[in-house]
Amino acid sequence: MTNLGERTLLIVDDDAPLRNRLARAMEQRGFDVSMAESVAEGVATSAAAPPAYAVVDLRLDDGSGLEVVSALRRSRADMRIVMLTGYGNIATAVVAIKAGAVDFLAKPADADQITAALLETDRPLPPPPDDPMSADRVRWEHILRVFEQCDRNVSETARRLKMHRRTLQRILNKHAPRN
Repeated sequence: MTNLGERTLLIVDDDAPLRNRLARAMEQRGFDVSMAESVAEGVATSAAAPPAYAVVDLRLDDGSGLEVVSALRRSRADMRIVMLTGYGNIATAVVAIKAGAVDFLAKPADADQITAALLETDRPLPPPPDDPMSADRVRWEHILRVFEQCDRNVSETARRLKMHRRTLQRILNKHAPRN
């Protein structure tokens, strides 16, 4: 398990104002913060001095934050990593957790939420979200995930979801449900 006395934190995000604001807020919470703005810089920083904690953005200018998560996990197995994204959906959350993140937070996440996710070790699951997705939104996300996995082939997606092709087409032509 991560040494609770060690509070080194790496923040990897290509949004400079957000990265700097988050770094200041986490320093106020007792973390020794280093920052990176790209996959390459995040991987290099993790190899040079693996931190105890990391906050990684999913989409970076030069690639996916999942590459950074994998490199971080290789450099230090006990590191606690939180994935941040402005493009949250169930499929990417699952991939992030499988890659080694302990939690997946949608932007805008505040420093208190991030700190809680990094330091929470007593519960096997994070606390429930304040504003969870509706059942309609979860259904929509699932349909889109299968659609993408089928290379956007409507007939194949309909077959796998066991629904009529025209029904699927109508669903896909509508806008996503709110929350």
